Amino acid sequence: MIRVNLLAQRRETKRSATMEPGQGWVLGVVGVVVLQVLVLFFVHRAKLDTLAEITRDNAGVQASIDKIKKDTSDHPQIKSQLQELRDREEAIQKLQAARTGPTSALLELSKVLTVGRGPTTDKDKLEQLKRDNPTAVPNPNWDPRRLWITTYTELDRSVKIEGLARDGEDIAEFLRRLGLSDYFYDVRPLPASEVADKDTKINLKQFAVSAKVKY
Repeated sequence: MIRVNLLAQRRETKRSATMEPGQGWVLGVVGVVVLQVLVLFFVHRAKLDTLAEITRDNAGVQASIDKIKKDTSDHPQIKSQLQELRDREEAIQKLQAARTGPTSALLELSKVLTVGRGPTTDKDKLEQLKRDNPTAVPNPNWDPRRLWITTYTELDRSVKIEGLARDGEDIAEFLRRLGLSDYFYDVRPLPASEVADKDTKINLKQFAVSAKVKY
């Protein structure tokens, strides 16, 4: 009689059957690990690219800052030179004003005391003054020959004008015209007195006016 041991074969088959699922699990774990490594690789690569871009941007910003610092390194010197030029220009303007200003003021005073003429003033301002206060505008019928200047002095753009007039109205008209002139401001009358002309013996008003000039 021949005996065949089937028990060992069954055990071997059973052992083979139990090993196949284990191998699949190992392969799955290995696959997940490989996938994670690939994902981490690409993420790391993207981070490196972003870092490189940020580094380039920072380098560009720093280069701009360095250029600005270099360009403005001599700023105090340039500022000092500009101030010096401004001071020179202001000094020149003062010298020119000192040379031409008094002449302009005297020419304006001549216009004020010329028949048919008057002070240099803004026309719109004069028209508005006519509407608001007609008595404050110059009298076109006034005869400037009723008043004459005897002394004109100026110091630091402050002037004092002295003269003679036939009466107080002539002095008032003169003050009115000076006050409207673009060349004079802060016009103030000083105490007046009455005197007699040595030749004609006519009583006259001796007056004085203080003012400031613009030029």
